[in-house]
Amino acid sequence: MALYAYKAMNAGGRIVLGRLDAINPVDLELRLKRMELDFIRGNPVKQSGMFISRKASRRDLINFCFHLEQLTKAGVSILDGLTDLRDSLENPQFRAVIASMIESIEGGHTLSQAMAGQSRIFDPVFVSLVAAGESAGKLQEVLANLVESLKWQDELAAQTKRLVMYPAFLGAVVLAVTVFMLLYLVPKMTGFIKGMGHELPLHTKMLIATSDTVVNYWYLVFGLPVAVVAGLALLVRVSPAVRYRFDAFKLRLPVVGGILRKLILWRFAGVFAMMYAAGISILDSLRATQGIVGNQVVKHGLERVSAMIAEGRSITAAFQDVDLFPPLVLRMLRVGENTGALDAALTNVSYFYSRDVRESVSRLQALIEPVLTVILGLVLGWVMLSVLGPIYDTITKLRI
Repeated sequence: MALYAYKAMNAGGRIVLGRLDAINPVDLELRLKRMELDFIRGNPVKQSGMFISRKASRRDLINFCFHLEQLTKAGVSILDGLTDLRDSLENPQFRAVIASMIESIEGGHTLSQAMAGQSRIFDPVFVSLVAAGESAGKLQEVLANLVESLKWQDELAAQTKRLVMYPAFLGAVVLAVTVFMLLYLVPKMTGFIKGMGHELPLHTKMLIATSDTVVNYWYLVFGLPVAVVAGLALLVRVSPAVRYRFDAFKLRLPVVGGILRKLILWRFAGVFAMMYAAGISILDSLRATQGIVGNQVVKHGLERVSAMIAEGRSITAAFQDVDLFPPLVLRMLRVGENTGALDAALTNVSYFYSRDVRESVSRLQALIEPVLTVILGLVLGWVMLSVLGPIYDTITKLRI
């Protein structure tokens, strides 16, 4: 199938723009007609690797899971539930995805198989969980767990966004003020300060030298950091060895590294618990979680755990030999393995780390704001002292 960008008209005469997978323009027109849309025109969309965009936000997925979970609880069939959801969606792109899934299910596929055909929306873990829920008759429970997991991810993303916005704004202000002073204010004052005939203090000489460097070599001052960051990003993308070292470096960062490690453990424990509770084997659950931790060091550790369990080692012993997981995780794994309630133990780990991450992010936010304020004050104080200090000394000597 190809992806088409279409223009159509709904029953109310309103123009609708969107994208939809179809075999050809005739198939596109038929699919739009099933969505109660009159086809106007459609053109295939060229897709290239990294620029393929997701068609659904996290909130769309939350609405999708919640809607299906409530309807299945009420005894409504999956097909009717998807039809109701399609008719109530405002996002035309996600609406097209649901319409495609309906066609797939009408053709004899299961819900998970229909999701697997929309790999740009539903990742392999999502599809595996739904497939396990279908086979075990626990689809409603799986959907409810997915809703809670997606809600927490959305909440954490919003909290992280709030954490980043203020430092980014204040950092931009600090940079703009510093650049303005070094490029405009200090050069204007340099001649006047040097013409006073006094020996300049060290901090004033440092400010003048810094200003001269920025004025004369601005292309290096601003271009070199961008080039270094872009080069490192490219190396991380293309070199597995560099990616591994970069991920290891992130875990060793003070404060941020600890939060990142807790976030990874929360994601691993939550997904592992959901998959195991849905009836997926331990080895298959571990293989699935390797793709969602987002860190090569932890992924490599999980690969070693999978290999040791496959050789006959116990779960707790395998995780302990990797020497990557904290005592809390090992203790809960031991309890869950001994009592046969591994999913409950991992759920407790996930809850603990979700709460810990939330509290850590709040503390970090409270710490960043005063730190950046102090930095801005120090920069402004340095410039003011370096510029006004010699002038004040001259005025003082004239009075004497």
